Amino acid sequence: MDMHERLNLIGAVIAVSIYFSSIFIFSARILGKPHYGHRIGYFLFLLAIPLLYLLVKALQLQRPAIYYIQIGLMLSWLFAELLLDYIFKIDFRRSGWMVICYVTLFFAATGGMLGVASLAGRGWTIISVVLFLAMAILAFIQRNLTGL
Repeated sequence: MDMHERLNLIGAVIAVSIYFSSIFIFSARILGKPHYGHRIGYFLFLLAIPLLYLLVKALQLQRPAIYYIQIGLMLSWLFAELLLDYIFKIDFRRSGWMVICYVTLFFAATGGMLGVASLAGRGWTIISVVLFLAMAILAFIQRNLTGL
């Protein structure tokens, strides 16, 4: 396996991990156990490390600009999540304009990870698309049921 293939696989595993984590977080909220979702969030933050690694290696491999945007959006969302929910604990989900900004960044970031995962091949693309759709559906169900 060459460097490109290895990095593509790492990107796909990160994307799938993000989708599974988000599915678990939304499910925990639906089940009235948001503290479980909060704990899973710590795992999401750890994914910033391999994402930064992919960015560093992307420079060496001269990846296209969209790759940097996709990973940059994910890192931006992780940073926003860290600040809003974990450091400052801002109750922003009750403010319409803040929720719109947050959800837009979330879906841009997780949608961008579809592009990162697709570099690993058709199988990873299919898995990622299915998980992304499941995550999106749960996100809206969770929002409707809990208001959060």
